[in-house]
Amino acid sequence: MPHTFNRPVRGFTLIEVLIAMSIMAIVAIMSWQGVDGIVRAKNSTQSRVDLVLRASTVLAQWEQDLDAVQETGNVVPALEFDGARVSLTRRTEGGLQLVVWARRDNAWFRWASPPVTTVRALQDAWIGSRQFIGNEAGQLKTLPDLSDWQVYFYRTNAWTNAQSSAGTAPAAPAGSGVPQQVAAPLPEAVRIVLTFGGNQGMAGTITRDVPIGPK
Repeated sequence: MPHTFNRPVRGFTLIEVLIAMSIMAIVAIMSWQGVDGIVRAKNSTQSRVDLVLRASTVLAQWEQDLDAVQETGNVVPALEFDGARVSLTRRTEGGLQLVVWARRDNAWFRWASPPVTTVRALQDAWIGSRQFIGNEAGQLKTLPDLSDWQVYFYRTNAWTNAQSSAGTAPAAPAGSGVPQQVAAPLPEAVRIVLTFGGNQGMAGTITRDVPIGPK
């Protein structure tokens, strides 16, 4: 019977096992970093998309407010900018409504009064908006991280700072203590320039021109 020789089975040494485990750990870490980067990029992109959609919705509301601006003679100004807020009188279902757009705490806010149907109620809403303290019912925080904003009116073939050509105070019944003045006529268009700080995803400026037709 022929004699056979069995080759001894050679296993991995401890050093080889450690090296293999180290390589696997490095590959796992690199894979995780890649996946984590993809997830972070996706989340960041989605956040920017959400902010852009939100900004588009807010600016659409801004345009709707301006499109519905209603002159009231000498009752209250139809449109006014005092450097801190844009106040406007607009048509709405059920009557007229006072709307205020204001920048406060690095954010853009919109406030709308309930619809009114009397001169006195409209004057009271306008006068009350002069004492805005920020916690009024009906106020909505529209866009965050607004570092600056500028408003311009287009009149006589030129853009001018809206604050320098702001409307005057509303007329009021005698004895009410409110100055009786004539409101300035509506501009032909309104330009708004919004500047964002970039801390919450939006950076740079947005410029929007909105024409105002005769009412």
